[in-house]
Amino acid sequence: MSVERVREYLARWNRGGDIIEMASSTATVPAAAEALGVIPARIAKSISLRGGGSEVLVVVVAGDMKLDNRKYKDRFGVKVKMLSPEEALELTGHAVGGVCPFALPGGVTVYLDVSLKRFETVFPACGSGNSAIELSPEELDEYSGNSGWIDVCRPLAAP
Repeated sequence: MSVERVREYLARWNRGGDIIEMASSTATVPAAAEALGVIPARIAKSISLRGGGSEVLVVVVAGDMKLDNRKYKDRFGVKVKMLSPEEALELTGHAVGGVCPFALPGGVTVYLDVSLKRFETVFPACGSGNSAIELSPEELDEYSGNSGWIDVCRPLAAP
């Protein structure tokens, strides 16, 4: 089970026991925010994407943001292409709704969007559609083994 892999992965920081598993779904930003009792912006959603060629990326962004096609293309040199649910499971090891920046197979590159830095803590998923963990952006940075902070998003309700 994916959440167990994440629990084992986070155990190296003594955080495996801090995973919150809920009876209700946390597979979408609104559902996660309601289940956790926080504003949607604090949900750290992980978006699984195809980079150039066979490269697989997981970009973690604040729940009130979406990828900005122009910023993404300027940063990576390719058009945004989301993985299908089947590809996400196969290539990240996590099903859509539980995709997270932890316990990923080799070859998956993680980036964190700067939209997360405005919060004291955020809630990324932990490998299932009903799990999360509360982390500071600094902890998320450390635990995710990411390749850097990037700016590739814009607000969902852009003016």
